[in-house]
Amino acid sequence: MESQERFYYPPPKDPRQLNPLTLAYLGDALYEVFVRQYVISQANYRPNHMHQMSTRFVSAKAQARALERLMSALTEEEADVVKRGRNAKSGTTPKNTDVLVYRHSTAFECLLGYLFFCGRHERLEELMRLSVERQDGSAF
Repeated sequence: MESQERFYYPPPKDPRQLNPLTLAYLGDALYEVFVRQYVISQANYRPNHMHQMSTRFVSAKAQARALERLMSALTEEEADVVKRGRNAKSGTTPKNTDVLVYRHSTAFECLLGYLFFCGRHERLEELMRLSVERQDGSAF
């Protein structure tokens, strides 16, 4: 069994039919695990440092910036998923950021959840890796 399938439970319907907020819910968790693995791969393992470094990637502002950098690399299908995620109404008000940033962050997470449920794990990993790189190609 491949590692991507170890904890896999398929959604009750086609991923294109799932609520964007459901996709974002999973995408948030996937990205959190990815970022934690990335941070652990760096040289400094002090808990406070790992937390501070992780926050640089998983905050709504950081995710919105990552999505902005990725937009030109997305397929038409992926861009459509992003639009669905961005336009989803969560019914809650963000606490530490403005609504537009929050919606773009949700769109980013929605895309990650969508790719996972579609079984496009290589593309998912590619986009997550790109999200932690600076525009010049070096890691943060």
